[in-house]
Amino acid sequence: MSVLTQRATIYMEPILHKALRLKSVETSRSMSDLVNDAVRDELAEDADDLAFFDARKREPVIGFEDFVKDLKVNGII
Repeated sequence: MSVLTQRATIYMEPILHKALRLKSVETSRSMSDLVNDAVRDELAEDADDLAFFDARKREPVIGFEDFVKDLKVNGII
């Protein structure tokens, strides 16, 4: 555990708590470490998504009706 930690109370579904406890025993890692890693992974995924959206924000926006019309004009539908 890191020297700098913050205590938190979380409420889990009983089945998820049991799974976490079992994984903790199976991997010889604390429940706190497993939860911290899961939260870190989730936040990293959010950061990746935000970067992707930011990279695409200058792309032109096309409405659904225009998109379907374009498909028809190009013989796709």
